[in-house]
Amino acid sequence: MTDGASGGSDARSPPAVAVVDAETPGNVGTIARAMKNFGFEELLLVDPPSLDPDGEAYGFAGHARRDVLPNARELTFEALVSKYHTVGCTAITNEDDRNHVRFPYSTPAELAERLPRVDAPTALVFGRERVGLTNEELAEIDEICAIPASAEYPVLNLGQAATVTLYELRELALEATQLPDVERTRAPEPLIERSYDAWEALLAEINHPAEKREKTMRMLRRLFGRADPTSREINTIIGILRRATERPELEGRSAADDGGPERSRDSAEGRADTRDDDPFGRRTEDGIDDPTGCLTGDRDRRSGRGSDRVED
Repeated sequence: MTDGASGGSDARSPPAVAVVDAETPGNVGTIARAMKNFGFEELLLVDPPSLDPDGEAYGFAGHARRDVLPNARELTFEALVSKYHTVGCTAITNEDDRNHVRFPYSTPAELAERLPRVDAPTALVFGRERVGLTNEELAEIDEICAIPASAEYPVLNLGQAATVTLYELRELALEATQLPDVERTRAPEPLIERSYDAWEALLAEINHPAEKREKTMRMLRRLFGRADPTSREINTIIGILRRATERPELEGRSAADDGGPERSRDSAEGRADTRDDDPFGRRTEDGIDDPTGCLTGDRDRRSGRGSDRVED
């Protein structure tokens, strides 16, 4: 840690982070680590505890023990408020402008939009673990920041408060993160239209009520319109729909009816066991499990015994 009151950042640098009178070295290390996580480099300490390189602060700092923490500068509170545009972070605000010590205030998200317009070196100022910044200190600070939290218990741990604030302000310090570009490329509309054709074919195959198909298709269009599916997702859905429409189990049944290979005793017993676990217990006359009634409905319509409509 170095001494000095000269501002180390210019108007376009990410904000510095100042910690006033921290009581435990571990919190200083935690804040240094959060700074490293979100791209902040300049750590300012007012009346800090002893920061032993073999102690708690460096142990909590993670990779920040290599640069952020050893490069931290110690300065007085007077030097801090004179050299920087200061933003005091507090959980307790005033309710209106009758008292300007803790009012008006900005949330960290609001600061992220406004601070780039401040033409001066900026410092985010955090106070002590137990009492934060005093009214006297806040009276000398340029503006107030508060994290929205539960009205019953809005006070965060010092390290937590700094981490949340720095996360919200990360775009002031980071040009990129470890996350890949998550911008989704919506599948071409002709491909999505093919999926609608596949849906229509499936609805026809399962004898979905004709009077409901138009509404069902409209609902699917609205769903896919909001979802912005990718080409791979749509191709997968089309494949599943085609497989469901072709219904290979019916082909297997037809082969058996035409004198094809007999089903093994084991598979028949397996179906019997499965039926006991089927909460619906539906099955066609020739032994195919049919929990939805679709296959039974198809057979009945083919034989003339059922109605033309399957209730859904």
